[in-house]
Amino acid sequence: MSNMALSKLKLIFTLFFLQAFLTSPTSIQAAPANSDLFREYIGAEFNDVKFSDVPINPNVEFHFILSFAIDYDPSGSSPTNGKFNVFWDSDNLSPSQVSSIKNQHSNVKVALSLGGDSVSSGSAYFKPSSIDSWVSNAVSSLTSIIQQYNLDGIDIDYEHFSADPDTFSECIGKLITTLKNNGVISFASIAPFDDDQVQSHYLALWKSYGHLIDYVNFQFYAYDQGTTVSQFINYFKTQSSNYNGGKVLASFISDGSGGLSPENGFFTACHRLKSEQQLHGIFVWSADDSKKIGFRYEKQSQALLATPH
Repeated sequence: MSNMALSKLKLIFTLFFLQAFLTSPTSIQAAPANSDLFREYIGAEFNDVKFSDVPINPNVEFHFILSFAIDYDPSGSSPTNGKFNVFWDSDNLSPSQVSSIKNQHSNVKVALSLGGDSVSSGSAYFKPSSIDSWVSNAVSSLTSIIQQYNLDGIDIDYEHFSADPDTFSECIGKLITTLKNNGVISFASIAPFDDDQVQSHYLALWKSYGHLIDYVNFQFYAYDQGTTVSQFINYFKTQSSNYNGGKVLASFISDGSGGLSPENGFFTACHRLKSEQQLHGIFVWSADDSKKIGFRYEKQSQALLATPH
C-alpha cells in the first residue's frame, strides 16, 4: 500500500473515531444526578389538611400530589372504565386553593394521583373494558379535572389489577402520551412497590413507556417496619436497576408504620445517596398524617434537599 493510501486510511479512521467521540455523549442517556425535588401526597384521609398547612422551602422544587382520582362511580362501588371522579378532600383542596398556593409559591406545582389502594370500603381495581375505550374516557375525564383544578401533572398509583401487564402498559402509556402531546400535563410519575403483581405491571409500563415517565415514586415504606440504613440503600439500588435510567425518589411514611423511618436513619441514608449523586428527590406519604406531628420531617427533608449539592 502506498504512503498516500496509508495517509488516506489514517485520515478516514481519525475522522471516524472523532465523530464517534463527539456524538456518543448525546446518544447515551446520562444517569440522573442529585435533585432538589420534594413531593407530598395530600387529601386522602379527610382530616382537613390544607396546602397552606404544609411548610414550603423556597429553595426546593415542590410538588403536591392530590390523592386520589379514581375511575369508579362517586359512591366508590363500581369501576367506570376510565371515567375518573375526584376522591380527595375537595372541600379543603379545591381549585381556588390550588391557584392560591401556586400564586403564593412560584416553586410549587400540583398533580393528581390515579388509583390508590382502596375506594369506599374495598380495593380500587384497574379494570378497563378495552384499551381504546379506557384511554378515550380517561383522556376526556382527566383533561376536564386537570383543567378545572389548574394542575400540572399526574401520578399513577394503581395497586390492584383486573387486567394483564401489557394492557396496563398500553392504557397508561397512551394516556400519558396523549396528555403530554395535548399540553395538558408537563410531568408524569409512577408509584410502584415491591410486590410481584404490582412490579410486573409497572415494569411492563416502564419497558415500553419509561421515556415518558419523569419520576418513580417508589414506595420504600412498603418494606418492613424496622428497615435499616444499609437495607434501604440496597433496596434503592435494586429498584434503580429495575427502573434503569429513571429518577427513583427516596421515600418515607410519616406515621412510621413501614420502611426506614426518619427516627431510624432515613436522613442518614439520604445523605449517603446524595454523596453518591443518587438523591433524585424525596417524597412523603402523607401530609394528612404529618399534620399531627407539625410537619417536622417535611422541614428536615426540604432543608437537606436545599443544601448545595
